[in-house]
Amino acid sequence: MSEVELYTDGACRGNPGPGGWGVLLRAVGSGGQGRERELCGGAISTTNNRMELMAAIEGLEALTRGCSATLYTDSEYLRKGILEWLPKWKASGWRTAARKPVKNEDLWRRLEAAAARHQVEWRWVKGHSGHPENERADTLANRGLDELLASAGSSGLASSWPTSR
Repeated sequence: MSEVELYTDGACRGNPGPGGWGVLLRAVGSGGQGRERELCGGAISTTNNRMELMAAIEGLEALTRGCSATLYTDSEYLRKGILEWLPKWKASGWRTAARKPVKNEDLWRRLEAAAARHQVEWRWVKGHSGHPENERADTLANRGLDELLASAGSSGLASSWPTSR
């Protein structure tokens, strides 16, 4: 089984506001050493947590065959959600411990389906601490956001959006 590392990040300017997600995929092991692929995208009105989820989803969905994957994220929401909270939410009919609907249920379901195709190890890294691949994922998330704003701006949609926090 092939091995892949995924470095993911999400960004948002305003929360909610326009957002971006980024993924660095790297093949590891014999035959695939050094092969990399970068992905990014964005959404006009979203939250930081949704962009963190989208980065993981898009990265896992980009893998065409089942594999052993190590996914690195600086989002405790993403890591704890998939490892700790998701089983509890499913058992309680997609309700939180406070009996409220789970936020981002649509993306949690999509993430669970994408992860099920692979053997995924979920690792947390401290964000903005100089970790080279996490910094690249952050750059990709901001590129996705900037490209979205440039595209929307040229169509007149983004004129009232903030471009910084």
